[in-house]
Amino acid sequence: MDSYGPVTGDDAPAELRQWPERRVPVAGVDLLVRDVPDAAPELPPALFVHGLGGSSLNWTALGLLLNDRIRGIAPDLPGFGRTPLSGVTGIPEQAAVLIRLLEREYDEPVHVFGNSMGGAASVALAAQRPDLVASLTLISPALPHPRVSASALWFTALATPRLGPVVLERTARLPFAQRFEASLALVFGDPRSLTPEVRAAYEAELHRRDTDPWGRQATVEGARSILRSSLARPRRSLWADAARVQCPVLLVYGGRDRLVDARIRTKAQRTFPNAHLLYLPQSGHVAQMEHPEEVARAFRQLIA
Repeated sequence: MDSYGPVTGDDAPAELRQWPERRVPVAGVDLLVRDVPDAAPELPPALFVHGLGGSSLNWTALGLLLNDRIRGIAPDLPGFGRTPLSGVTGIPEQAAVLIRLLEREYDEPVHVFGNSMGGAASVALAAQRPDLVASLTLISPALPHPRVSASALWFTALATPRLGPVVLERTARLPFAQRFEASLALVFGDPRSLTPEVRAAYEAELHRRDTDPWGRQATVEGARSILRSSLARPRRSLWADAARVQCPVLLVYGGRDRLVDARIRTKAQRTFPNAHLLYLPQSGHVAQMEHPEEVARAFRQLIA
C-alpha cells in the first residue's frame, strides 16, 4: 500500500523526506523514478520495488538509512503512484519493465529490494536475468501460499472480472475516515505506533490516490496477476523461479502481516539456495516502513 506524502527538507523525519524525482521512458512507459538522496556516485546501485497499491514513497525511510552503502532508484510502477497505467499490470510485465530500467540505468549488478507484489516481480527478474542482480531483499513477497486466508479470498474477489470492480466501487463509497483506518490496520502491524506526522502524510497520500483515474483498474489487474501466479503449474511458478536464484537473498516477514502469512517463511528459506531470514514478530506487511532500522541492519549483514 502507498504511504507518505510530499514532505521535504533536511529537518523532516527520515521516513517522510522525499527523494528527488524524474521521468524515465522505459518500454513505452513514462515511469516516475525517485533517486536515493545524498548517496555517493561510486556506491553500488540498488533498485526498490513497491507492492500492489503502493509507490516509490514506501522506501523513503529505508533508502535514507542505507545511502552510505548504496545509491539507488525507486520507480512508481505503471498504474501506481504517479506513473499512469499503460498495460503493464502483471508480475511478468512488471519484471520486464524493471529489466529494461536496470539496463538503461546501470552497467553493473544491483541490490534489488521488493515488497509484496514487487517482491514477486523481483524474484521473476532475478530468475530471468541473474546477471543484473547482486542480492535480493524480499519483504513479505507475494509468493503462492497453499493456505487459504481471508486476504487470499479478498484477492480472489478483486480478480473476478465482474466482482472486482464492484468491490472497489463499494469500498470507495465508504466514509474516508473508515477507509483510512481500515487501510492502516491492513498494512501496519500496530497503527498506534505511527507518529502523528506519518499518519497525516499517509492520510494525505490516500486522498491523492482517490483522484487517480487508473487506480481501480491497476488494482484489479494486479490482483488477477497475483491469483494467476498462485495457480501456475509448479515448473512455471514463482517457487520454481525462486529455486533458480543464486544470489544472496534476505527474506523479511512480519508476525502481524495480514496480507502474507508469515508461516510461509519456512518454505521460502528452504527454496532459495542462499537465503537468510529476518522475522519481525511485531511488524505488518511493510517492515521497511515500520522497522526500517532492523531491515537496514540485516541488509548490511547480508552484503558484509
